[in-house]
Amino acid sequence: MARLDAADCLFCRIVAGQVPSKRVEITDPALDREIFAFEDVRPQAPHHVLVIPRQHIPTLNELRPEHAALVGKLVLGARAVAQARGIATPGYRVVMNTNAGAGQSIYHIHLHLLGGRPLAWPPG
Repeated sequence: MARLDAADCLFCRIVAGQVPSKRVEITDPALDREIFAFEDVRPQAPHHVLVIPRQHIPTLNELRPEHAALVGKLVLGARAVAQARGIATPGYRVVMNTNAGAGQSIYHIHLHLLGGRPLAWPPG
């Protein structure tokens, strides 16, 4: 799939409210300003939430040192959702795919938060 700029990016359109999603609340206002979370439309676990930056960054390969805090906020957002859903203690998985060979289909970095069932290793 060709990489799209922010104007054509599905996730950017979701953040802008142009495409509907089942938003997942992140209760920390400092995180909410920079990240957005929503239910995956094809869940692979009882809890499958995507956590994305509001800023358009196509893949992990485009990250620069100044993005370090933003990536940390993605992880903190995933942790906050896991805690709010009661899956933090039993366990959850956070996955980031980079490029088509790893399964990335939307070129806007995002974390998959998966939990609510036993997760096998290695993943498919």
